[in-house]
Amino acid sequence: MNRFKILCVLLVLTVVTSCDKDFEEINKNPNSPEEVSSSLLLPTVIRSSVYEMGDLAWNYGNVVMQYTAKIQFTNEDRYNWGPQNDPYNQFFGLLRDVNNVYKISDEAGENNYKAIALIMKSWMYHIMTDTYGDLPYTDAVQAKEGVNFPEFDAQETIYNGIIADLTEANNLLGTSTENVSGDILFNGDLTRWKKFANSLLLRIHMRLSDKKDPSSAMQAILNDPAKFPIFTGNSDQAAIEFLADAPNQQPLYTTRSGSFDEFRLSEKMEGVLKSLDDPRLYAFAQPTTDSDAGLIGDKADYEGVPNGLADEQALQYAPSGDPAKGGSNFISRVGIMYACRACNPELASPIAAQVVLMSYAELQFILAEARERGFITSGDAATYYTNGMEASFDYYETRLRVGRYDEIADVVQPPVTYFQQADVDYTGTTEEKLEKIGTQKWISLFFNGVEAWADWRRTGYPTITPGPGAVIPNVPTRFQYPTGVQALNLDSYQKAIARQGADNLATKVWWDVSDN
Repeated sequence: MNRFKILCVLLVLTVVTSCDKDFEEINKNPNSPEEVSSSLLLPTVIRSSVYEMGDLAWNYGNVVMQYTAKIQFTNEDRYNWGPQNDPYNQFFGLLRDVNNVYKISDEAGENNYKAIALIMKSWMYHIMTDTYGDLPYTDAVQAKEGVNFPEFDAQETIYNGIIADLTEANNLLGTSTENVSGDILFNGDLTRWKKFANSLLLRIHMRLSDKKDPSSAMQAILNDPAKFPIFTGNSDQAAIEFLADAPNQQPLYTTRSGSFDEFRLSEKMEGVLKSLDDPRLYAFAQPTTDSDAGLIGDKADYEGVPNGLADEQALQYAPSGDPAKGGSNFISRVGIMYACRACNPELASPIAAQVVLMSYAELQFILAEARERGFITSGDAATYYTNGMEASFDYYETRLRVGRYDEIADVVQPPVTYFQQADVDYTGTTEEKLEKIGTQKWISLFFNGVEAWADWRRTGYPTITPGPGAVIPNVPTRFQYPTGVQALNLDSYQKAIARQGADNLATKVWWDVSDN
Protein backbone atom coordinates (compact mmCIF):
# COMPACT_ATOMS: atom_id res chain seq x y z
CA MET A 1 0.00 0.00 0.00
CA ASN A 2 2.82 2.37 0.88
CA ARG A 3 4.47 1.50 -2.44
CA PHE A 4 1.24 2.36 -4.24
CA LYS A 5 1.01 5.75 -2.48
CA ILE A 6 4.61 6.53 -3.35
CA LEU A 7 3.94 5.74 -7.02
CA CYS A 8 0.87 8.01 -7.03
CA VAL A 9 2.82 10.88 -5.50
CA LEU A 10 5.63 10.44 -8.05
CA LEU A 11 3.09 10.39 -10.87
CA VAL A 12 1.46 13.61 -9.65
CA LEU A 13 4.83 15.34 -9.28
CA THR A 14 5.82 14.26 -12.78
CA VAL A 15 2.62 15.66 -14.26
CA VAL A 16 2.88 18.92 -12.35
CA THR A 17 6.53 19.34 -13.29
CA SER A 18 5.79 18.63 -16.94
CA CYS A 19 2.98 21.19 -16.97
CA ASP A 20 5.14 23.81 -15.31
CA LYS A 21 8.20 23.23 -17.49
CA ASP A 22 6.95 25.20 -20.57
CA PHE A 23 4.12 27.04 -18.83
CA GLU A 24 5.09 30.55 -20.00
CA GLU A 25 5.68 29.45 -23.59
CA ILE A 26 2.47 27.43 -23.81
CA ASN A 27 0.36 30.25 -22.37
CA LYS A 28 1.51 32.97 -24.77
CA ASN A 29 -1.24 34.25 -27.07
CA PRO A 30 0.21 34.20 -30.61
CA ASN A 31 -2.37 36.79 -31.66
CA SER A 32 -1.39 39.23 -28.91
CA PRO A 33 2.42 39.47 -28.87
CA GLU A 34 4.06 40.78 -25.72
CA GLU A 35 7.00 42.20 -27.69
CA VAL A 36 6.10 44.38 -30.68
CA SER A 37 8.46 45.21 -33.51
CA SER A 38 8.95 48.67 -34.98
CA SER A 39 7.46 47.46 -38.26
CA LEU A 40 4.17 46.68 -36.49
CA LEU A 41 3.99 50.03 -34.70
CA LEU A 42 4.99 52.26 -37.61
CA PRO A 43 1.87 51.97 -39.82
CA THR A 44 -0.45 53.07 -37.01
CA VAL A 45 1.84 55.96 -36.06
CA ILE A 46 1.90 57.26 -39.63
CA ARG A 47 -1.74 56.55 -40.49
CA SER A 48 -3.25 57.99 -37.31
CA SER A 49 -1.10 61.12 -37.25
CA VAL A 50 -1.74 61.86 -40.93
CA TYR A 51 -5.48 61.31 -40.49
CA GLU A 52 -5.40 63.78 -37.62
CA MET A 53 -3.59 66.24 -39.89
CA GLY A 54 -6.32 65.85 -42.50
CA ASP A 55 -9.04 66.31 -39.89
CA LEU A 56 -7.39 69.51 -38.67
CA ALA A 57 -7.23 70.75 -42.26
CA TRP A 58 -10.88 70.06 -42.95
CA ASN A 59 -12.32 71.44 -39.69
CA TYR A 60 -9.93 74.29 -38.82
CA GLY A 61 -7.07 74.95 -41.23
CA ASN A 62 -9.19 75.44 -44.35
CA VAL A 63 -11.77 77.51 -42.47
CA VAL A 64 -9.54 79.81 -40.44
CA MET A 65 -7.46 80.52 -43.54
CA GLN A 66 -10.64 81.09 -45.56
CA TYR A 67 -10.19 78.52 -48.28
CA THR A 68 -13.61 77.25 -47.25
CA ALA A 69 -16.53 78.66 -45.26
CA LYS A 70 -19.25 76.86 -43.32
CA ILE A 71 -22.94 77.14 -44.09
CA GLN A 72 -24.08 75.06 -41.09
CA PHE A 73 -22.77 74.56 -37.56
CA THR A 74 -20.55 77.59 -38.09
CA ASN A 75 -18.72 77.71 -34.74
CA GLU A 76 -15.32 77.02 -36.31
CA ASP A 77 -15.86 79.83 -38.81
CA ARG A 78 -16.91 82.28 -36.10
CA TYR A 79 -13.93 81.43 -33.84
CA ASN A 80 -16.29 80.05 -31.22
CA TRP A 81 -13.59 77.57 -30.23
CA GLY A 82 -13.42 75.95 -26.83
CA PRO A 83 -10.53 73.97 -25.34
CA GLN A 84 -9.15 71.83 -28.15
CA ASN A 85 -8.50 68.15 -27.41
CA ASP A 86 -6.73 67.39 -30.67
CA PRO A 87 -4.05 67.29 -31.91
CA TYR A 88 -2.90 67.34 -28.26
CA ASN A 89 -4.50 64.08 -27.07
CA GLN A 90 -4.15 62.23 -30.35
CA PHE A 91 -0.50 63.10 -30.89
CA PHE A 92 0.59 62.49 -27.30
CA GLY A 93 -1.07 59.08 -27.49
CA LEU A 94 0.85 58.33 -30.68
CA LEU A 95 4.10 59.66 -29.24
CA ARG A 96 4.10 56.75 -26.80
CA ASP A 97 4.32 54.42 -29.80
CA VAL A 98 6.96 56.66 -31.40
CA ASN A 99 8.96 56.40 -28.17
CA ASN A 100 8.58 52.62 -28.26
CA VAL A 101 9.78 52.48 -31.87
CA TYR A 102 12.85 54.46 -30.86
CA LYS A 103 13.63 52.26 -27.83
CA ILE A 104 13.04 48.95 -29.63
CA SER A 105 15.17 50.06 -32.56
CA ASP A 106 17.90 51.42 -30.32
CA GLU A 107 18.22 48.08 -28.55
CA ALA A 108 18.25 46.24 -31.89
CA GLY A 109 20.78 48.62 -33.49
CA GLU A 110 18.23 49.60 -36.15
CA ASN A 111 19.22 53.17 -36.89
CA ASN A 112 16.83 53.60 -39.80
CA TYR A 113 13.80 53.00 -37.59
CA LYS A 114 15.30 55.27 -34.92
CA ALA A 115 15.64 58.05 -37.47
CA ILE A 116 12.07 57.65 -38.70
CA ALA A 117 10.84 57.80 -35.11
CA LEU A 118 12.73 61.07 -34.62
CA ILE A 119 11.27 62.55 -37.82
CA MET A 120 7.69 61.61 -36.91
CA LYS A 121 8.20 62.93 -33.38
CA SER A 122 9.56 66.21 -34.77
CA TRP A 123 6.73 66.60 -37.29
CA MET A 124 4.05 65.97 -34.67
CA TYR A 125 5.65 68.23 -32.06
CA HIS A 126 6.07 71.09 -34.46
CA ILE A 127 2.37 70.97 -35.37
CA MET A 128 1.40 70.79 -31.70
CA THR A 129 3.65 73.56 -30.49
CA ASP A 130 2.54 75.85 -33.33
CA THR A 131 -1.08 75.32 -32.33
CA TYR A 132 -0.76 75.42 -28.52
CA GLY A 133 2.62 76.95 -27.66
CA ASP A 134 4.45 75.51 -24.64
CA LEU A 135 4.06 71.76 -24.15
CA PRO A 136 5.39 68.81 -22.14
CA TYR A 137 8.51 67.84 -24.05
CA THR A 138 11.52 66.83 -21.97
CA ASP A 139 9.32 64.99 -19.45
CA ALA A 140 6.66 63.81 -21.91
CA VAL A 141 5.49 60.18 -22.36
CA GLN A 142 7.50 58.96 -19.38
CA ALA A 143 4.70 57.59 -17.20
CA LYS A 144 6.46 54.20 -17.05
CA GLU A 145 9.44 55.99 -15.55
CA GLY A 146 7.19 57.56 -12.90
CA VAL A 147 6.74 61.00 -14.51
CA ASN A 148 2.99 61.50 -14.15
CA PHE A 149 2.91 65.30 -14.06
CA PRO A 150 5.28 66.43 -16.82
CA GLU A 151 6.52 69.99 -16.83
CA PHE A 152 5.78 72.16 -19.87
CA ASP A 153 8.83 73.28 -21.84
CA ALA A 154 9.03 76.70 -23.46
CA GLN A 155 8.45 76.67 -27.21
CA GLU A 156 12.04 77.75 -27.84
CA THR A 157 13.27 74.64 -26.01
CA ILE A 158 10.91 72.43 -28.01
CA TYR A 159 12.10 73.89 -31.31
CA ASN A 160 15.74 73.45 -30.32
CA GLY A 161 14.94 69.79 -29.64
CA ILE A 162 13.15 69.40 -32.97
CA ILE A 163 16.09 70.85 -34.88
CA ALA A 164 18.51 68.54 -33.03
CA ASP A 165 16.33 65.48 -33.65
CA LEU A 166 15.90 66.14 -37.37
CA THR A 167 19.65 66.69 -37.73
CA GLU A 168 20.34 63.43 -35.90
CA ALA A 169 17.77 61.60 -38.02
CA ASN A 170 19.48 62.74 -41.22
CA ASN A 171 22.79 61.49 -39.88
CA LEU A 172 21.36 58.12 -38.75
CA LEU A 173 19.52 57.17 -41.94
CA GLY A 174 21.46 54.58 -43.91
CA THR A 175 23.92 53.74 -41.13
CA SER A 176 22.34 50.34 -40.43
CA THR A 177 21.28 47.56 -42.78
CA GLU A 178 17.69 46.75 -41.81
CA ASN A 179 14.98 47.16 -44.41
CA VAL A 180 12.15 49.36 -43.20
CA SER A 181 8.76 47.64 -43.25
CA GLY A 182 5.41 49.14 -42.31
CA ASP A 183 6.31 52.46 -43.94
CA ILE A 184 3.07 53.60 -45.59
CA LEU A 185 4.51 57.06 -46.27
CA PHE A 186 7.69 56.39 -48.26
CA ASN A 187 7.64 52.59 -48.63
CA GLY A 188 11.01 52.20 -46.95
CA ASP A 189 12.80 54.71 -49.20
CA LEU A 190 15.46 56.15 -46.88
CA THR A 191 16.46 58.89 -49.30
CA ARG A 192 12.92 60.26 -49.28
CA TRP A 193 12.91 60.22 -45.47
CA LYS A 194 16.14 62.23 -45.57
CA LYS A 195 14.62 64.69 -48.02
CA PHE A 196 11.58 65.09 -45.78
CA ALA A 197 13.74 65.67 -42.68
CA ASN A 198 15.84 68.37 -44.35
CA SER A 199 12.94 70.05 -46.14
CA LEU A 200 11.09 70.15 -42.83
CA LEU A 201 14.18 71.69 -41.25
CA LEU A 202 14.07 74.49 -43.81
CA ARG A 203 10.39 75.11 -42.97
CA ILE A 204 11.24 75.24 -39.28
CA HIS A 205 14.19 77.60 -39.68
CA MET A 206 11.93 79.91 -41.70
CA ARG A 207 9.24 79.65 -39.02
CA LEU A 208 11.70 80.96 -36.45
CA SER A 209 13.20 83.62 -38.73
CA ASP A 210 11.69 86.57 -36.85
CA LYS A 211 13.29 85.30 -33.62
CA LYS A 212 16.56 83.82 -34.87
CA ASP A 213 18.64 84.51 -37.99
CA PRO A 214 18.30 81.28 -40.03
CA SER A 215 20.96 82.16 -42.60
CA SER A 216 23.81 79.85 -41.59
CA ALA A 217 21.52 76.88 -40.87
CA MET A 218 19.59 77.15 -44.13
CA GLN A 219 22.66 77.78 -46.27
CA ALA A 220 24.47 74.81 -44.68
CA ILE A 221 21.69 72.50 -45.88
CA LEU A 222 21.80 73.90 -49.40
CA ASN A 223 25.60 73.81 -49.55
CA ASP A 224 25.79 70.02 -49.18
CA PRO A 225 22.96 68.27 -51.08
CA ALA A 226 24.74 64.93 -50.81
CA LYS A 227 24.62 65.05 -47.03
CA PHE A 228 21.42 67.10 -46.72
CA PRO A 229 19.16 66.17 -49.68
CA ILE A 230 15.86 68.03 -50.01
CA PHE A 231 12.77 67.64 -52.19
CA THR A 232 13.62 68.07 -55.86
CA GLY A 233 10.15 67.48 -57.32
CA ASN A 234 6.57 66.53 -56.56
CA SER A 235 7.52 62.85 -56.55
CA ASP A 236 9.65 63.45 -53.44
CA GLN A 237 7.10 65.24 -51.28
CA ALA A 238 5.57 63.80 -48.12
CA ALA A 239 1.98 62.82 -48.92
CA ILE A 240 -0.11 59.76 -48.14
CA GLU A 241 -1.18 57.62 -51.07
CA PHE A 242 -4.54 56.25 -49.97
CA LEU A 243 -5.95 52.85 -50.87
CA ALA A 244 -9.45 52.22 -52.16
CA ASP A 245 -10.19 49.99 -49.16
CA ALA A 246 -9.43 49.89 -45.44
CA PRO A 247 -7.23 50.16 -43.46
CA ASN A 248 -5.44 52.93 -45.33
CA GLN A 249 -8.51 54.54 -46.86
CA GLN A 250 -8.99 58.27 -47.45
CA PRO A 251 -10.96 59.47 -44.38
CA LEU A 252 -12.98 62.16 -46.18
CA TYR A 253 -14.22 59.57 -48.66
CA THR A 254 -16.04 57.73 -45.87
CA THR A 255 -17.60 60.78 -44.22
CA ARG A 256 -21.32 61.44 -44.32
CA SER A 257 -22.86 63.72 -46.92
CA GLY A 258 -24.00 66.34 -44.41
CA SER A 259 -20.49 66.73 -42.98
CA PHE A 260 -19.03 67.29 -46.42
CA ASP A 261 -21.74 69.74 -47.47
CA GLU A 262 -21.26 71.97 -44.42
CA PHE A 263 -18.04 73.23 -46.01
CA ARG A 264 -18.24 75.36 -49.17
CA LEU A 265 -15.95 77.50 -51.28
CA SER A 266 -15.23 80.72 -49.41
CA GLU A 267 -15.81 84.14 -50.90
CA LYS A 268 -12.18 84.97 -50.08
CA MET A 269 -10.77 82.06 -52.07
CA GLU A 270 -13.24 82.65 -54.90
CA GLY A 271 -12.19 86.30 -55.13
CA VAL A 272 -8.45 85.62 -55.20
CA LEU A 273 -8.66 82.82 -57.77
CA LYS A 274 -11.03 84.70 -60.06
CA SER A 275 -8.99 87.91 -59.87
CA LEU A 276 -5.94 85.96 -61.06
CA ASP A 277 -7.94 83.88 -63.55
CA ASP A 278 -6.44 80.92 -61.68
CA PRO A 279 -7.63 77.54 -63.01
CA ARG A 280 -7.07 75.83 -59.65
CA LEU A 281 -10.59 77.14 -58.99
CA TYR A 282 -11.83 74.09 -60.93
CA ALA A 283 -9.90 71.74 -58.60
CA PHE A 284 -10.82 73.46 -55.34
CA ALA A 285 -14.55 73.87 -56.01
CA GLN A 286 -17.49 72.52 -57.98
CA PRO A 287 -19.97 74.51 -60.05
CA THR A 288 -23.11 75.38 -58.11
CA THR A 289 -26.01 72.96 -58.34
CA ASP A 290 -28.14 75.76 -59.76
CA SER A 291 -25.74 76.24 -62.69
CA ASP A 292 -26.34 72.66 -63.85
CA ALA A 293 -22.82 72.82 -65.32
CA GLY A 294 -21.69 69.32 -64.41
CA LEU A 295 -18.05 68.67 -63.55
CA ILE A 296 -16.74 71.96 -64.87
CA GLY A 297 -18.33 75.26 -65.79
CA ASP A 298 -17.55 78.86 -66.58
CA LYS A 299 -16.06 81.03 -63.83
CA ALA A 300 -19.50 82.51 -63.17
CA ASP A 301 -20.74 79.04 -62.21
CA TYR A 302 -18.54 79.05 -59.09
CA GLU A 303 -19.78 81.01 -56.08
CA GLY A 304 -18.34 81.37 -52.60
CA VAL A 305 -19.88 82.26 -49.27
CA PRO A 306 -18.43 84.79 -46.79
CA ASN A 307 -16.64 83.43 -43.77
CA GLY A 308 -17.90 83.96 -40.27
CA LEU A 309 -21.65 84.05 -40.87
CA ALA A 310 -24.08 82.89 -38.21
CA ASP A 311 -25.98 79.69 -39.06
CA GLU A 312 -29.19 81.36 -40.24
CA GLN A 313 -27.34 83.88 -42.42
CA ALA A 314 -25.08 81.20 -43.87
CA LEU A 315 -27.93 78.85 -44.80
CA GLN A 316 -29.80 81.66 -46.54
CA TYR A 317 -26.84 83.35 -48.19
CA ALA A 318 -27.55 84.49 -51.76
CA PRO A 319 -24.38 85.31 -53.78
CA SER A 320 -26.42 87.30 -56.30
CA GLY A 321 -28.14 89.32 -53.61
CA ASP A 322 -31.52 87.98 -54.71
CA PRO A 323 -33.21 86.46 -51.62
CA ALA A 324 -35.06 84.06 -53.89
CA LYS A 325 -31.69 82.62 -54.95
CA GLY A 326 -30.30 81.90 -51.51
CA GLY A 327 -29.18 78.62 -50.03
CA SER A 328 -26.86 75.72 -50.71
CA ASN A 329 -27.87 75.22 -54.36
CA PHE A 330 -26.34 78.57 -55.21
CA ILE A 331 -22.98 78.04 -53.43
CA SER A 332 -20.12 75.86 -54.64
CA ARG A 333 -19.20 72.66 -52.88
CA VAL A 334 -15.55 71.79 -52.24
CA GLY A 335 -13.83 70.21 -55.28
CA ILE A 336 -15.04 66.83 -56.52
CA MET A 337 -11.64 65.22 -55.86
CA TYR A 338 -12.33 65.69 -52.12
CA ALA A 339 -15.96 64.50 -52.28
CA CYS A 340 -17.28 61.72 -50.06
CA ARG A 341 -18.86 58.54 -51.38
CA ALA A 342 -22.23 59.48 -49.87
CA CYS A 343 -22.11 62.90 -51.55
CA ASN A 344 -21.50 61.58 -55.03
CA PRO A 345 -21.48 57.76 -55.30
CA GLU A 346 -20.78 57.82 -59.05
CA LEU A 347 -17.89 60.31 -59.20
CA ALA A 348 -16.28 60.40 -55.75
CA SER A 349 -12.76 58.95 -55.77
CA PRO A 350 -11.16 57.23 -52.77
CA ILE A 351 -7.65 57.82 -54.08
CA ALA A 352 -7.53 61.23 -55.80
CA ALA A 353 -7.08 63.43 -52.73
CA GLN A 354 -4.09 63.15 -50.42
CA VAL A 355 -3.11 64.49 -47.03
CA VAL A 356 0.13 66.37 -47.67
CA LEU A 357 2.59 66.62 -44.79
CA MET A 358 4.89 68.86 -46.81
CA SER A 359 4.94 69.61 -50.53
CA TYR A 360 7.66 70.42 -53.00
CA ALA A 361 5.73 73.58 -53.90
CA GLU A 362 5.88 74.77 -50.29
CA LEU A 363 9.63 74.15 -50.18
CA GLN A 364 10.15 76.24 -53.30
CA PHE A 365 8.20 79.14 -51.79
CA ILE A 366 10.29 78.86 -48.62
CA LEU A 367 13.46 79.10 -50.70
CA ALA A 368 12.04 82.03 -52.69
CA GLU A 369 11.37 83.95 -49.48
CA ALA A 370 14.73 82.98 -48.01
CA ARG A 371 16.55 84.23 -51.12
CA GLU A 372 14.51 87.43 -51.28
CA ARG A 373 15.20 88.19 -47.62
CA GLY A 374 18.91 87.42 -47.95
CA PHE A 375 18.92 84.32 -45.74
CA ILE A 376 20.48 82.21 -48.50
CA THR A 377 22.76 82.98 -51.44
CA SER A 378 21.94 79.87 -53.49
CA GLY A 379 19.63 80.05 -56.45
CA ASP A 380 17.32 82.76 -57.73
CA ALA A 381 14.21 83.96 -55.90
CA ALA A 382 12.15 84.36 -59.08
CA THR A 383 13.03 80.81 -60.20
CA TYR A 384 12.09 79.32 -56.84
CA TYR A 385 8.82 81.28 -56.91
CA THR A 386 7.93 80.10 -60.42
CA ASN A 387 8.90 76.54 -59.53
CA GLY A 388 6.50 76.67 -56.60
CA MET A 389 3.58 77.78 -58.73
CA GLU A 390 4.29 75.26 -61.48
CA ALA A 391 4.65 72.46 -58.94
CA SER A 392 1.24 73.30 -57.48
CA PHE A 393 -0.47 73.28 -60.88
CA ASP A 394 1.29 70.02 -61.81
CA TYR A 395 0.25 68.43 -58.52
CA TYR A 396 -3.44 69.10 -59.06
CA GLU A 397 -3.35 67.93 -62.66
CA THR A 398 -1.74 64.67 -61.51
CA ARG A 399 -4.21 64.03 -58.68
CA LEU A 400 -7.19 64.86 -60.88
CA ARG A 401 -6.01 62.30 -63.42
CA VAL A 402 -5.54 59.73 -60.66
CA GLY A 403 -9.21 60.28 -59.80
CA ARG A 404 -10.11 60.08 -63.53
CA TYR A 405 -11.31 63.65 -63.61
CA ASP A 406 -9.63 64.22 -66.97
CA GLU A 407 -12.10 66.91 -67.97
CA ILE A 408 -10.92 69.08 -65.07
CA ALA A 409 -7.28 68.05 -65.41
CA ASP A 410 -7.28 69.27 -68.99
CA VAL A 411 -7.99 72.86 -67.90
CA VAL A 412 -6.21 73.13 -64.54
CA GLN A 413 -2.88 74.23 -66.07
CA PRO A 414 -2.63 78.01 -66.65
CA PRO A 415 -1.62 79.73 -69.89
CA VAL A 416 1.77 81.45 -70.06
CA THR A 417 -0.01 84.78 -69.60
CA TYR A 418 -0.93 83.74 -66.05
CA PHE A 419 2.67 84.21 -64.93
CA GLN A 420 3.01 87.52 -66.78
CA GLN A 421 0.13 89.39 -65.13
CA ALA A 422 1.03 92.18 -62.72
CA ASP A 423 -0.23 90.43 -59.58
CA VAL A 424 1.80 87.29 -60.33
CA ASP A 425 4.94 88.40 -62.20
CA TYR A 426 7.95 88.54 -59.88
CA THR A 427 8.44 92.30 -59.98
CA GLY A 428 8.12 95.23 -57.59
CA THR A 429 9.57 96.13 -54.22
CA THR A 430 10.81 93.51 -51.79
CA GLU A 431 7.56 93.80 -49.84
CA GLU A 432 5.50 93.38 -53.00
CA LYS A 433 7.52 90.32 -53.96
CA LEU A 434 7.08 88.82 -50.49
CA GLU A 435 3.35 89.40 -50.74
CA LYS A 436 3.25 87.55 -54.08
CA ILE A 437 5.22 84.66 -52.58
CA GLY A 438 2.92 84.60 -49.56
CA THR A 439 -0.24 84.67 -51.65
CA GLN A 440 0.86 81.89 -53.99
CA LYS A 441 2.10 79.85 -51.05
CA TRP A 442 -1.30 80.29 -49.36
CA ILE A 443 -3.09 79.03 -52.49
CA SER A 444 -0.78 76.02 -52.70
CA LEU A 445 -1.35 75.07 -49.04
CA PHE A 446 -5.04 74.30 -49.57
CA PHE A 447 -6.00 71.29 -47.42
CA ASN A 448 -2.52 71.15 -45.88
CA GLY A 449 -3.50 70.90 -42.25
CA VAL A 450 -2.80 73.98 -40.16
CA GLU A 451 0.41 74.94 -41.96
CA ALA A 452 -1.23 77.84 -43.81
CA TRP A 453 -2.49 79.21 -40.47
CA ALA A 454 0.99 79.04 -38.95
CA ASP A 455 2.56 80.67 -41.99
CA TRP A 456 -0.07 83.43 -42.04
CA ARG A 457 0.65 84.22 -38.38
CA ARG A 458 4.30 84.65 -39.32
CA THR A 459 3.89 86.63 -42.55
CA GLY A 460 0.42 88.22 -42.56
CA TYR A 461 -0.16 87.05 -46.16
CA PRO A 462 -2.80 87.10 -47.44
CA THR A 463 -5.07 89.51 -45.57
CA ILE A 464 -7.59 87.54 -43.52
CA THR A 465 -10.54 89.48 -42.10
CA PRO A 466 -12.86 87.94 -39.47
CA GLY A 467 -16.45 87.54 -40.60
CA PRO A 468 -19.42 89.49 -39.22
CA GLY A 469 -20.43 86.71 -36.83
CA ALA A 470 -16.98 86.27 -35.28
CA VAL A 471 -17.13 86.08 -31.48
CA ILE A 472 -13.67 87.62 -31.11
CA PRO A 473 -12.34 90.60 -33.07
CA ASN A 474 -9.18 89.02 -34.47
CA VAL A 475 -8.17 85.78 -36.15
CA PRO A 476 -7.14 83.26 -33.45
CA THR A 477 -3.42 82.84 -32.90
CA ARG A 478 -3.44 79.53 -30.99
CA PHE A 479 -5.59 76.71 -29.60
CA GLN A 480 -6.61 76.49 -25.96
CA TYR A 481 -5.23 73.53 -24.02
CA PRO A 482 -7.62 70.57 -23.47
CA THR A 483 -9.61 70.72 -20.22
CA GLY A 484 -7.93 67.50 -19.16
CA VAL A 485 -4.61 69.34 -18.86
CA GLN A 486 -6.00 71.53 -16.10
CA ALA A 487 -7.73 68.60 -14.41
CA LEU A 488 -4.75 66.24 -14.45
CA ASN A 489 -1.65 68.46 -14.51
CA LEU A 490 -2.73 71.75 -12.95
CA ASP A 491 0.60 72.91 -11.48
CA SER A 492 2.49 72.47 -14.76
CA TYR A 493 -0.38 74.09 -16.67
CA GLN A 494 -0.35 77.14 -14.41
CA LYS A 495 3.42 77.54 -14.79
CA ALA A 496 3.06 77.38 -18.58
CA ILE A 497 0.40 80.09 -18.82
CA ALA A 498 2.29 82.26 -16.32
CA ARG A 499 5.24 82.18 -18.71
CA GLN A 500 3.41 82.12 -22.05
CA GLY A 501 0.28 84.16 -21.41
CA ALA A 502 -3.40 83.53 -20.81
CA ASP A 503 -4.87 80.30 -22.14
CA ASN A 504 -7.06 81.94 -24.77
CA LEU A 505 -7.18 82.31 -28.56
CA ALA A 506 -5.52 85.74 -28.58
CA THR A 507 -2.24 84.78 -26.86
CA LYS A 508 0.59 84.47 -29.35
CA VAL A 509 3.09 81.66 -29.43
CA TRP A 510 6.77 82.49 -28.93
CA TRP A 511 7.81 82.85 -32.58
CA ASP A 512 4.74 84.92 -33.58
CA VAL A 513 5.90 88.53 -33.42
CA SER A 514 3.86 89.92 -36.34
CA ASP A 515 1.11 92.52 -35.96
CA ASN A 516 -1.58 90.62 -37.88
